[in-house]
Amino acid sequence: MSYPPGVDRAILVRHGESTASAKGLLNGDPYHYYALTRAGRRQAKALGERLRDEPIDLCVTSRFPRTRETADIALEGRPIPRLVVPDLDDVRVGEFEGRPVEDLRLWQRTHPLTDPIPGGGESRVDSIARYCAAYQSLLASAEANLLVVAHGLPITAALLAIQGQDVPETLQGVQVAYAEPHAVSASELSGAVRFLREWVRRTSAGGPQPSSHDAPAHPPDAERDEAGREQEEDP
Repeated sequence: MSYPPGVDRAILVRHGESTASAKGLLNGDPYHYYALTRAGRRQAKALGERLRDEPIDLCVTSRFPRTRETADIALEGRPIPRLVVPDLDDVRVGEFEGRPVEDLRLWQRTHPLTDPIPGGGESRVDSIARYCAAYQSLLASAEANLLVVAHGLPITAALLAIQGQDVPETLQGVQVAYAEPHAVSASELSGAVRFLREWVRRTSAGGPQPSSHDAPAHPPDAERDEAGREQEEDP
C-alpha cells in the first residue's frame, strides 16, 4: 500500500513512569488520572534532550494523561501540533482496573488470547486490532515526521512485528523501556501493521498461540527502574 509522499518515519515512545506503574498497578481507563512520577518527569525531560535536533511535524498521543504529560515535557518550547488518537489508548482491563499487574497476567496465562478480560475489558486480539487501525490512520498522515507517545503494548508489539516476532502472551520481560525513542520508517511500520493483522487473523482462527516460553530472545529493551529492577505496569 502506498502512502502520501509526506510520510517518512515515526518515532515510537512509551510514556514515562506514572504513579500507577511505580506501584505495579493497572490503569486502562483514561479517565482515572495518574500523573508521572518524579522519575517519569526526568525520563520525559531526558527524552526531550534526545529529540532536540529531531524534526517532528506532529506529536500523537493517546487520551491518557501519562502520554500527554510525557509529550508536554519532552517538547516544551517547541510549537509542534498535537493529535490525540483514542485507538492508541492502553488496554481496557475491566475488573482488573487498579489491581496489581500480576493479577491480570495470571488470568492471561490461563485464557486464550481471544477471550475478553472480564468486566468490560478487551482481548489481546482486539487490542492489537485496535492498534493496527491507529497505526494505519497515522500512516495516512501528510506529515513527514511523527512522534508517537503511547503505551507498552502498542509500542512493543510494533517493534517485535518489525523483527518478525509474534505478540507475546504478556509483556513481562519484553516491554520497551520508559521514554526511549524508537525511530521506524513508514515502510517498517506498514510492514508491522500487515504482520500484526495476520497475527490477529491467525489467532482468531485458532492458530498456534504463544506460551510463557515464547518470549523473544532479544526484546527491544526490557524495562528497568533506577535500581536495576524490572518494572512494568502493562499486561
